[in-house]
Amino acid sequence: MSAPIRMVTRMARSRSDAPRTHEALDEDAPSLRVLRQFRQIFNAVKTHFRQVESQAGLGGAHLWALGLVREHHGIGISELARRMDVHQSTASNLVRSLADKGLVATGRHGADRRSVQVSMLPAGVRALRASPGPFEGVLPSALKSLEPELLDRLQSDLAVLIRALQVEGTDGQTPLSEI
Repeated sequence: MSAPIRMVTRMARSRSDAPRTHEALDEDAPSLRVLRQFRQIFNAVKTHFRQVESQAGLGGAHLWALGLVREHHGIGISELARRMDVHQSTASNLVRSLADKGLVATGRHGADRRSVQVSMLPAGVRALRASPGPFEGVLPSALKSLEPELLDRLQSDLAVLIRALQVEGTDGQTPLSEI
């Protein structure tokens, strides 16, 4: 076999070993339909965060924390972190920022003086009134509205996707507004 023919044969063999990309050309390919759905979800979340920021001057995570403080007067940092499903240091930073803006007050009350409680200030109430809902964000709100069986399936299917992305060990507790 001549050198040019061997090279063409090797190239053809390497192309056949490569992942198939013909699906990228097919608009109706299942992977592209799902990708479009993820884009719709991300765009809805981004649009909501932009509205929150422009109307209330607060980020989405700040607004969610503020809404929880209003709902649960005197909430502790640990409980706030648990309800938002974020790390305690993230909740602490959110509260510090809200306190610096004069929207919440913090204090140590009750028998356990180690625990910090957070309460709403009038400026916080005004900020919530100026904000579009839902305070927790459109994605958490939409997920709460789904049936438990659907959420179980979704969780299972997304776990498969996360494994395919090889993102094990990444922090799933970062608020979407901070990504």
